[in-house]
Amino acid sequence: MVTDNRIYENVIWPYRLIGNMLLLGTVWAITLGVITVRHNLVGKQIDSLLTELYHKTATVGWGLDDVTLEGREKTTKEAVLQAVELKRGDNILEIDLKDICAKVKMLPWVKEAVVSRRYFPNVIQISIKEKTVKSIWQYKNEFFPIDEDGKIIESEYVPERNLLQIIGEGAPEHFNDLLKVIEKDKELASRLKAANFISNRRWNLIFDDVENGVTVKMPEDNFEAAWKKLVKLDKTRGILKRKLTFIDLRLKNKVIVRINNEDNNK
Repeated sequence: MVTDNRIYENVIWPYRLIGNMLLLGTVWAITLGVITVRHNLVGKQIDSLLTELYHKTATVGWGLDDVTLEGREKTTKEAVLQAVELKRGDNILEIDLKDICAKVKMLPWVKEAVVSRRYFPNVIQISIKEKTVKSIWQYKNEFFPIDEDGKIIESEYVPERNLLQIIGEGAPEHFNDLLKVIEKDKELASRLKAANFISNRRWNLIFDDVENGVTVKMPEDNFEAAWKKLVKLDKTRGILKRKLTFIDLRLKNKVIVRINNEDNNK
């Protein structure tokens, strides 16, 4: 976990406080005057006046001193600065917080973002919540991290732990529906190592070992009922502990299994 949230170095500012307070009063007075005469001025003249006002105030105490970033692990400071396009000295009064927030949310690892400003010193505070990787999607010999919403995270990723591997076209879009069912029995779900989405319509579930585990062929319809049947068969008969190649649950009233002949021939 990164603990250093500051993006810029510290700025010494104590001599500006009194002047800034006086300047604030001046700014409000000018702003009130602008509002009063706005209906008598052309829009472009108003914009020009406000731009000049922002420029003057930035040079005498309202310039941005720092940007802080909280909640990041995979999101870099450099990526944030490049996205928000803020620099030291920008007028903090002119910065559009909603625009900054929208830009931060576009970063690949950011799920939620809150942006606020603080004065004396003048700081833009950015707080983010990052996405959680729930699985790895294998497609056409490439691997992509998938978040808790079943969406691809468009970023390089090195798995930090064993993650469920999903395979096949359409797998990410159906991933959440799969999780909602299997997580009702966390013990059996923890043994699931891979889920292959077959012909964009049904799942094959592989337990215990991706290469040598038992493959369970699930039906296209009534997936939840088939999962409950599998849970019951494993708890009462230990079916997943037997030397089987696959278990076929696609037929409603039948369970078809294939014995691992290699083990029997040893």
